[in-house]
Amino acid sequence: MKQYLISKKNYNGEVVLINCDKSSGYKFNPKNNYPYDGIKVNEMVIIKPSLIEKVIKRKIKNKLDFYLKIIIECLDGDDDDDTRIALGDLERYKKIIKEKYSIYLDEKYMNLLNKKIGVIEKELQNNISEKTYEEEISRRR
Repeated sequence: MKQYLISKKNYNGEVVLINCDKSSGYKFNPKNNYPYDGIKVNEMVIIKPSLIEKVIKRKIKNKLDFYLKIIIECLDGDDDDDTRIALGDLERYKKIIKEKYSIYLDEKYMNLLNKKIGVIEKELQNNISEKTYEEEISRRR
């Protein structure tokens, strides 16, 4: 296995391509949110299975936290359009997890994740039905 060391002081701004076996790793594009003078990474492939699992679990945790935040905001707000959009997005994300991430994660974690997603999905559906019920009652008055 080849290892590469890219030194910041020897870096002259050229594009650096590091070849590896992309078929055995997890490929993603880093966000590059923080400006710095170092190397800009456009695409990255992680090959180590334990690191792949950590990166994917962190991504999933952040996304589930986002859905929980939407649920909390929907409890305070009157509009259920955001909840409907979040529910549709959650369905799409569930498919992504099943198709893209399931090959890197163990079955026990996938079962737990499906239960968590089911709870979030049910809560979003409950919020939609409560808002619809409240609107129906306010129209009848």
